[in-house]
Amino acid sequence: MLTGDTNDEDVSLFDAEEDAGNRSQKIVNRHPVASFFHLFFRVSATLVYLLCELISGSFIASMVTIILLLSCDFWTVKNITGRLMVGLRWWNQVDDDGKSRWVFESRKGTGKQQVLDSESRIFWLGLIVCPAIWGIFAFSTLFSFKIKWMPVVIMGLVLQGANLYGYVRCKVGAKTSLKNMATNYFGRQFLKQALSKEEES
Repeated sequence: MLTGDTNDEDVSLFDAEEDAGNRSQKIVNRHPVASFFHLFFRVSATLVYLLCELISGSFIASMVTIILLLSCDFWTVKNITGRLMVGLRWWNQVDDDGKSRWVFESRKGTGKQQVLDSESRIFWLGLIVCPAIWGIFAFSTLFSFKIKWMPVVIMGLVLQGANLYGYVRCKVGAKTSLKNMATNYFGRQFLKQALSKEEES
């Protein structure tokens, strides 16, 4: 279990899946239902937002539908698809003394079921693209002066952004600063580019 503050231990949350990892068949998608629902709620909320004025004239019905879809998406991604598709899980825990503690877990070890590339791509693509779309919606709502839609757009941005943040922290490790990770990545890219230019000359 990776926590934001203290512990750094392996936790076996995925015992039920260990036996399935020993199969020798090549499987394209081990969790098709999870993959479907990972994208279904996200895409549905986006489509309802885009088409709500054509489908329904009621702002309240559209708003409630979008918020329900976003809430279902948040719960599904946080509790089910992240664990099944990429072996990651996160949550916030409040201790007895009232301190909030973020817990980040990732599947570890060679005996555990390995993550499939196809499922991983579906998971991360959906996780990254949708908050970016809601960010675009936020700017378009602001600049088109459709202020009544701003709470809905902010809800979409916050819920999907929270899942993105939680899973990125799980992936890179809870103790790794995202700023340091970005700095190291760009430093490596700059070094690779400089070395490749030297080799060409």
